[in-house]
Amino acid sequence: MDRPRQELRYVYAVTRDGRPAPALPGDLHGVAGGPVDTVRHAGLTALTGPVPAAEFAEAPLRARLEDLDWLADVARAHHRVVDAATRTAGCVIPLRLATVCHDEPGVRNLLEAGRDRFTEALDRLDGHLEWGVKVYAAATPPPAAAVPAGGPGAAGGTDGAGSGRAYLRRRSAERRARDERWQLARDGARQVYEELTPLAADTRLHAPQNTRLSGVAEPNVLNAAFLVPGAAGESFAARVRDLGGRLPAVRLELTGPWAPYSFLSPDDDPPAAAPVAGGGEGTA
Repeated sequence: MDRPRQELRYVYAVTRDGRPAPALPGDLHGVAGGPVDTVRHAGLTALTGPVPAAEFAEAPLRARLEDLDWLADVARAHHRVVDAATRTAGCVIPLRLATVCHDEPGVRNLLEAGRDRFTEALDRLDGHLEWGVKVYAAATPPPAAAVPAGGPGAAGGTDGAGSGRAYLRRRSAERRARDERWQLARDGARQVYEELTPLAADTRLHAPQNTRLSGVAEPNVLNAAFLVPGAAGESFAARVRDLGGRLPAVRLELTGPWAPYSFLSPDDDPPAAAPVAGGGEGTA
């Protein structure tokens, strides 16, 4: 007799049980366009949904994780579900991308295995949300007039020595202006961080974003995350806007509020959670 075929379940996040299930939007679709529902166990609730074995069984998943377009689609759907749950369920602990279990019993095993870690993270992060602040150097001023083709002393009736000296003075002035711009941007970023840090329960500094990856022309001089009490979110955002108006040498970008992605530790993942880097699935 054939065994019943198990359904693969993608797990997005974990929140507390003991309250009504998160009132997710009726039109919310998760990874692979599937519905989103909940599995309750051990005082916890997992946000989960079915995914096709053709993409999320162990072997195809490992291959798919090398496909950046596919992975970006999964990430967008994953974060869409986490964001919706954060707005309706309060504190949620996002799991890593591509955390997949075998059917509902596998999800319950995952909750059982990670109960202590999930509970500790929920206790630590409850009532807080993440805000992101990026600081960019202000746009570069228009460049100086171009040097005539051929460089200093090129034909055109100018004195070679005089033209060369003028060229060197111009280049020296450009370097000084560039160095001053960078120093003002660094000073502005430091002031932003120092004024916002007292408003947050915790902070994380991320590596500045590469301009080629971000698509933003201005250099990124600060990329920070702030864990802010929910009730203080509006005042935090207002302070960021105030700083943006007071610091002409930099441009500020505020994002959030989000689930506290940046403030999760590796210990917040249960043993059965499947990291993106390793591929595979949770087989609890």
